[in-house]
Amino acid sequence: MSEQSLLVSRDGAIATVVINRPAKRNALDQATWRSLGAAFEALSHDEALRCVILRGAGTEAFAAGADISGFPTERSTPALVRTYTDDTDRATRAIAACRHPVIAMIHGFCLGGGLEIAVNCDIRIAGRSARFGIPVKRMGLFLSYDLLDSLIAIAGRATTMELVLEGRVFDAAEALERQLVSRLVDDAGLEAEAIATAERIADGAPLAARFHRRAIRRLGEPQPITEAEHEASLAYAESEDYRAAYKAFLAKEKPRFSGR
Repeated sequence: MSEQSLLVSRDGAIATVVINRPAKRNALDQATWRSLGAAFEALSHDEALRCVILRGAGTEAFAAGADISGFPTERSTPALVRTYTDDTDRATRAIAACRHPVIAMIHGFCLGGGLEIAVNCDIRIAGRSARFGIPVKRMGLFLSYDLLDSLIAIAGRATTMELVLEGRVFDAAEALERQLVSRLVDDAGLEAEAIATAERIADGAPLAARFHRRAIRRLGEPQPITEAEHEASLAYAESEDYRAAYKAFLAKEKPRFSGR
């Protein structure tokens, strides 16, 4: 894979990950999936980060699904599909498990694998040109259980059934109604809104952001919250950030968070 098919940049406490295959509407080949997983695993270990923006290159597509031209070599046997699915699941799990909040900035087409990536982000901000769907009925392929579970967690069983059985493409307004996206803005203001959202997140207490994104996802799991998990939720009282915040409030000052 060209090293340029996935770009990672940094501006202070905010990282931006770009799926950079605009000639193919940012369609995802197996190597890009692998790079995406590796990139988010690395970002998760960066303690200085506060937020990640994930987007596609250009304005035509976030990601228009899988790169079908690679199927003969990447997905033509059960053994190859197993490896391919391992790579896609690794990538979506790395996004979902990232230490830092992740914002999907969605221009244009967000189809198939692109939508599977987006639903694993914490906040999905879309331009009004965005289009959403999973056209598996036209390909005869099966989604992994991980990817179906992510869709159901965000949009529910009924919408997931429509996406995978009917294959209909939702416009941005319907995607908002179905909870596939968090917020809609005019296309011209999409990048500014994504950056402003990331800056608001980065301005807050990072330990609180990390706990809440993890806790909200945990509450979607069937196992009951354990006593140890309840105890861990009290640990903020010992953090430097908590003490700095209430002292700053009492002094009528802006708190400075260290992530400790």
